[in-house]
Amino acid sequence: MPPPLPSLLLLLLLLLAALAAAARPGCPLARGTAATCVDMPLRTCSDVAYNQTAFPTLLEHRSREAVEASSEYILLSVLHHLLEGQCNPDLRLLGCAVLAPRCEGGQVRRPCRHVCEGLREACQPAFDAIDMAWPYFLDCGRYFASVEEGCYDPLEKLREGLDTEEALPSGLPPTFIHFIHHSYAQMVRVLRRTAARCAHIAKTYSIGRSFNGKELLVIEFSARPGQHELMEPEVKLIGNIHGNEVAGREMLIYLAQYLCTEYLLGSARIQRLLNTTRIHLLPSMNPDGYEVAAAEGAGYNGWTSGRQNAQNLDLNRNFPDLTSEYYRLAESRSVRSDHIPIPQHYWWGKVAPETKAIMKWTRTTPFVLSASLHGGDLVVSYPFDFSKHPQEEKMFSPTPDEKMFKLLARAYADVHPMMMDRSENRCGGNFLKRGSIINGADWYSFTGGMSDFNYLHSNCFEITVELGCVKFPPEEALYTLWQHNKEPLLNFMETVHRGIKGVVMDKFGKPVKNARIVVKGIRHDITTAPDGDYWRLLPPGSHIVIAQAPGYSKVIKKVTIPARMKRAGRVDFILQPLGTGPKQLLLGPRRRGSGLRDPPGGASRYGEPEELGQEPLGGRRQPSVGGSKPWWWSYFTSLSEHKPRWLLKY
Repeated sequence: MPPPLPSLLLLLLLLLAALAAAARPGCPLARGTAATCVDMPLRTCSDVAYNQTAFPTLLEHRSREAVEASSEYILLSVLHHLLEGQCNPDLRLLGCAVLAPRCEGGQVRRPCRHVCEGLREACQPAFDAIDMAWPYFLDCGRYFASVEEGCYDPLEKLREGLDTEEALPSGLPPTFIHFIHHSYAQMVRVLRRTAARCAHIAKTYSIGRSFNGKELLVIEFSARPGQHELMEPEVKLIGNIHGNEVAGREMLIYLAQYLCTEYLLGSARIQRLLNTTRIHLLPSMNPDGYEVAAAEGAGYNGWTSGRQNAQNLDLNRNFPDLTSEYYRLAESRSVRSDHIPIPQHYWWGKVAPETKAIMKWTRTTPFVLSASLHGGDLVVSYPFDFSKHPQEEKMFSPTPDEKMFKLLARAYADVHPMMMDRSENRCGGNFLKRGSIINGADWYSFTGGMSDFNYLHSNCFEITVELGCVKFPPEEALYTLWQHNKEPLLNFMETVHRGIKGVVMDKFGKPVKNARIVVKGIRHDITTAPDGDYWRLLPPGSHIVIAQAPGYSKVIKKVTIPARMKRAGRVDFILQPLGTGPKQLLLGPRRRGSGLRDPPGGASRYGEPEELGQEPLGGRRQPSVGGSKPWWWSYFTSLSEHKPRWLLKY
């Protein structure tokens, strides 16, 4: 029996209401919604993994002009600059999936909810840092779909070709090292395959993305990969900071495979190294520049083609110039000249996402030792790289740890067969009388280098290794390069166990983090890690070592390091609290001068927020106070008649 007429009218009204709701702005289209597919017209979304979209969009924009005039589209086009390179291009591609939905075969497909949720978890701190609300059109529950609903991954293009396993040449064992130039996709596959083969001692992880969105992939080796172990020193090796200097990139790819294989084969030396050291290898810091250089190929590459990143920035000139500040501070004996904070004005300039990734990595991991692998000559240089007299292009400019840095440089050069070759006509022969090592500023002076930054901003000692005069060597030279550099790389990493190490704790056995370890006669302190452990690289001899921390009495010990000692001596400190009255803070001498003041509450001694997931803040990025609008608000209101109040948190 058919339902009465009023019931039919009610059903019709409900259906019309549902259709109207689906058409309202902000209401997502249902799965498989019929649509007319048109070519993708949006410049900001030109690199998505599909080439057709449909109008109206999920946000009810009915034309290309409507999308491009919207505040949502304007946000996507400037988001990389607002967030200073973080989450790029991931967030832009995610937003494009909503503003220009994927259309295939007359059907609109929605992006996957789990991808949105993962990005929100990773990127929310970046929005919080500039006092911006999470964009409404990236609401994971509203505009995205589940796998069961037939969603697609909007970031699939970023992983294109990386998950496809590449078979080794026929008959070769998995331990075989293929001495070739590796493309980005090949490099990623080799590192992941190596980590899978040695899963109990290795893992891969990303420290960020390049400007063009390539993962800055690290492979780590440790007895317990993924976590810091008490008193286990951490070492990092970085290659390809200049995209056209490719030998270091290949050496680290080969080194990763070598460490895995030798550990599995039972090499006592490699097992001892990996069981007592946490090693991080970043083969390519500049994968975008490498693509430019590789397009020309070995033997045809110019001296500078691909050197810079995709923003045309030289990454080894892009770090904060802390050396100039060090020279200013060093003039006074009453102020500290280590762990110098990043000046606020640095963030006003152009900072590459690759540079920021390295700085964040250095800040969040207690590195002790580091090497940056370059090409163009055959020599090992060490800080300072910037002359103490700025007008002098070549001037010996030592750090307080000059003796230790020379030992570190020699640990590499003295076992490198070509660096020890006595011919002055060879590559690097002009450094022969110096033992193939040189103070960086005594070679040529420059600011913004990574090695000076490591030394002056953290506990890490970094050297620079020039691997040869040919920046992009032919493949037939790679095996010989590996044979020349294998022993120097191993010997250098083993020097992290020189000097002393220990734990600083209070009388109850509780670790004291950020305690200062002072060595008399060396005006450069290091600080303890969160677990209270520390490592102090020191040359042989007798040293007076002092441990001090706010609220505690300092402790002084004399230590003697024998010349042939290969393992760090254990020196622990137990700090006693000061009297029961008001605590006297042993802050040490305070820095003076404008621009580098210790940051206000809520910020760390590095001039950055305490939360490790956040990027450094410049003055312009401080949250708004007193009800005023954030600094970025005027930009949006000047470009669009539609004020995006949905970006305001309050």
